[in-house]
Amino acid sequence: MALNPKFTNLAVNTKADALAALANSGFLEIYDGTQPTTADTAIGAQVNLATLTFGATAFGASVAGVATANAIGQDASANATGTASWFRIFKTTHTPGSGDEAGLRVMDGSVGTSGANLNLNSVAISAGAAVSVTSLTLTESKG
Repeated sequence: MALNPKFTNLAVNTKADALAALANSGFLEIYDGTQPTTADTAIGAQVNLATLTFGATAFGASVAGVATANAIGQDASANATGTASWFRIFKTTHTPGSGDEAGLRVMDGSVGTSGANLNLNSVAISAGAAVSVTSLTLTESKG
């Protein structure tokens, strides 16, 4: 028999809220290049374009498995110039600029101007320019 799990709103909200809590006071790093195969995969030649900071409560309560980020602090001066294509979220104990700390990775996702996990006004980032987030969501599927 095939595996075919289906989850309730309670289950997907619990999963999304637990994932979102890992980002509390954590960091959102935006990169160029190809997104790694999994969030457990170390960053290679991709360049960290910007690092933003989550608030103490990074996301609001999930609804139907979707957690929407609360306001995220902007990066007042981007690290490098490039085209944003993906992001990685790190827990609060991550030290920005210190490298890709394996035990502190939470998740990766897509970056775009609409329809992505992380939406920005523009994916063109210039070194020294301010970078702010339009929207960020985490989604857990009901199956």
